[in-house]
Amino acid sequence: MRLNKYIAHSGVSSRRRADELIEKGLVKVNGHTAEMGCDVSEDDVVEVEGTIIRPEKKLVYYLLNKPVGYITTSDDEKNRPAVLDIMPDINERIYPIGRLDFNTSGMLILTNDGDLAYKLTHPKSRIFKTYRAVVSGMFTMSDAKKLEKGVDIGDYVTAPAMVEIIKQNENRSIVEIRISEGKNRQVRRMFEVVGHKVLELDRIAIGNMKLAHLRRGQYRKLSQNEINYLKNL
Repeated sequence: MRLNKYIAHSGVSSRRRADELIEKGLVKVNGHTAEMGCDVSEDDVVEVEGTIIRPEKKLVYYLLNKPVGYITTSDDEKNRPAVLDIMPDINERIYPIGRLDFNTSGMLILTNDGDLAYKLTHPKSRIFKTYRAVVSGMFTMSDAKKLEKGVDIGDYVTAPAMVEIIKQNENRSIVEIRISEGKNRQVRRMFEVVGHKVLELDRIAIGNMKLAHLRRGQYRKLSQNEINYLKNL
């Protein structure tokens, strides 16, 4: 098995994060610093940051309504609280699929299923996520059309988005935006390009899966139907 996949199946991180750990020299195989792209077997001893890991045999899937004020990574130089701090009763080693900014709330899936995490985050998958944004000022149809065509956010031109204006006035507007990408702070940067600062940002759906009645800070296991839906996206 490829090393990054082995790490992901051990519930340590996603494959992308595993590649970062390998590149930083934080992964060892049989006592030797691992190289990118190497393969391992069940007989190999794999260590991540000094801890021996083994692939999880039980796959688990959780849905969290993330509050503002939590990071989605496990390590943070500012020592800010992480989403896993909200879930202390989970015995398996899980990690978030994708990321939500510190100041962004909403739908977050956590699992130890490396294959699903890889699928949902790979750019080729083009899985849509829907966000509800409260933005400054009067957001107009002209603004919406610009985002729907794609905008240059500095280092990247975004793919066409789907935009719906929910409410608007001179001071602030509520807008739903559906995108299939996940660049750093992408939604906030998109609104900034058309002249609106994001005041609040909430992810409300992944594909057609929604939070429903899950309150902020609450989490639950995904149903088998939801798991099957995600795997078939």
